[in-house]
Amino acid sequence: MGIVVQKFGGTSVGNGERVRNVAQIVAASFRKGPVIAVVSAMSGGVKSEGTTSLILKASRAATQGEPFQEALKQIEDDHLAALETAVSTPGLRAELEAFVREELTRLSNLLEAIAVLRELSPRSQDLLLATGERLSARLLAASLQDGGTEAVYTDLSDVVDEGEREIDPAFFTRLQGKMAERCTPQPDAVTVVTGFFGIAPGGLLHAVGRGYSDFTAAMIAAGLGRKQVEELQVWKEVDGIFTADPRRVPTARVLARISPTEAAELTYFGSEVLHPFTMERVVSADIPIRIKNTFKPENDGTLILPQREKPAARVTAVTAKRGITIVTVQSNRMYNAYGFLAGVFQALAEMGVVVDLVSTSEVSVSFTLDREDRLDRLRGGLERFGTVDVETGRAILSMVGEGMKFVPGTAGQMFSALGSAGVNIEMISQGASEINISCVIKEEDTEAGLRAVHRSFLEAP
Repeated sequence: MGIVVQKFGGTSVGNGERVRNVAQIVAASFRKGPVIAVVSAMSGGVKSEGTTSLILKASRAATQGEPFQEALKQIEDDHLAALETAVSTPGLRAELEAFVREELTRLSNLLEAIAVLRELSPRSQDLLLATGERLSARLLAASLQDGGTEAVYTDLSDVVDEGEREIDPAFFTRLQGKMAERCTPQPDAVTVVTGFFGIAPGGLLHAVGRGYSDFTAAMIAAGLGRKQVEELQVWKEVDGIFTADPRRVPTARVLARISPTEAAELTYFGSEVLHPFTMERVVSADIPIRIKNTFKPENDGTLILPQREKPAARVTAVTAKRGITIVTVQSNRMYNAYGFLAGVFQALAEMGVVVDLVSTSEVSVSFTLDREDRLDRLRGGLERFGTVDVETGRAILSMVGEGMKFVPGTAGQMFSALGSAGVNIEMISQGASEINISCVIKEEDTEAGLRAVHRSFLEAP
């Protein structure tokens, strides 16, 4: 059996009982073959109370000269309570408690320095964030040892060379090779790895985002390669990838298998699947990705695997992205003119605006965005091109499936289902690949739209 790289999110290790549960999952896998376990910082049921969020809250307070010790006390209390449950051996418990206090003292000293300077650089923020994953990884390693499974704690916070100056594909290729060397598993021990992977040029949050632990696991797997790695397992608090959000569509079911392209589309348009960077790294190395439920480890989950044959003629899933704004620029100067669209999108690029969908006519261009904090500036920057209309409170409803292109009338059936449910379509977008058909609807119609499309395509008649 090849190496299994397992990544556990913050909720999976959110308290002592959950850490112990994860340790049992890892130990069971280790009895079958080598395991590398990558861990996020602890997070409970509320993300704002997780370790990473508390560290960011403390850093903001420090830069404003405000007290930050309350957040640190919460982090300390959470981890000391967790180790009480997750580790019973007195020696291991004492060692881990000392580690927690030492890490938090280091964190407090860094925040004191930031409070003096009243400035938080990307490098300083990375140094702060590293604490969360060091604490959770060390806690999991101790819990494994407490249960009789040897574990090696591996800190990746220094894996990035100080000479690195730019984030580009070559940077990640170099980095995944170094990670593979650092994390090569030992035959008699589980390798437990921090999800935080180093001080990145420009800051890790800017380069990757909050999903950097997933990315760490993906780079380790890709660095080791298909000949060594059997699969990457991403353990969450859900059973896998569903045909729709089960909280909105009760009849949604878990998908046994999905392609990386389909998973990427679902992620971008509202489903919390995997960060696209994660899939790109692993899929390029031809390594399967499996999504599993930490709290139901007996379930098979969903396998993300490249299509090796013609996909089935079907829709795979439907998803929705809320909080969307439609911006329309209308101008007679657009008619038979060249350079109009280039000017509009150049203006958007200069303002740092990311666009989701685009639709054009002879005299107008409409596009969607998912942020409202720049609307005044955006309107002012675009009025030189024509009349600007803004409509908020919208949602993008997307139907995804690699096999849709083989079924004539799919788009018509989707729009008919929405019309029958009384859902008005305000904008339509479909790429040439035909893997995604998206439309914009009013946000209050999201649930009705999801259920109507799911019922039409994904439920047995």
